[in-house]
Amino acid sequence: MPASNTAVPAPPTQQQPRTPFSLVRCVATCLLALIVILGLAVLITWLVINPKKLVYTLENGSLQNFNLTNNHLNATFDFVLRAYNPNRRVSVYYDYIESTVTYEDQTIAFNTINPFFQPHRNISRVKSKLVALNLAMSPSTSKDLMVEKTSREIQVDVHFKARTRVKVGIWKSNHRTLRIVCYSVTLRLSGYKHFDKIPCETEL
Repeated sequence: MPASNTAVPAPPTQQQPRTPFSLVRCVATCLLALIVILGLAVLITWLVINPKKLVYTLENGSLQNFNLTNNHLNATFDFVLRAYNPNRRVSVYYDYIESTVTYEDQTIAFNTINPFFQPHRNISRVKSKLVALNLAMSPSTSKDLMVEKTSREIQVDVHFKARTRVKVGIWKSNHRTLRIVCYSVTLRLSGYKHFDKIPCETEL
């Protein structure tokens, strides 16, 4: 009897189930792609905005009504701070500003300044008037100040502390604290009006 040529069908192959490892790899790939896209978006935004550091200079300073008697100080300080915003697209809100004068780390005068808005590529001049009224000083600090007084000039540090927000287009940031310090500011007790401009340091 002749052999049959009928082929026996092969059993169907079963599809391998997706392993947990493949799912993890897919999720990791998606996360990596998302990180790359976000990184590129941040880089492009930074390149477009091109943020530059704000520059502050103490342009003028004067001292009047100076009197130091029995370790108690009376004086009036006037300062003009030059604020330069070199950015093309970044504006700044100064919502609260306080100014302080210190001598040997002791605060001798304090005042607040009116809030203001600084547009991009702008120079603003901020005036600050501070008064020391019968301020009690430590004997050692008072002695050092009296020694400086004999030279007809004293040296102080001037501090500004501000709550600021930046604006780019219609976007506004949250508040951040800006600290400006102008070190070794020489104020003359004589009628000589010359003042050496002082570059100030910043911390944001």
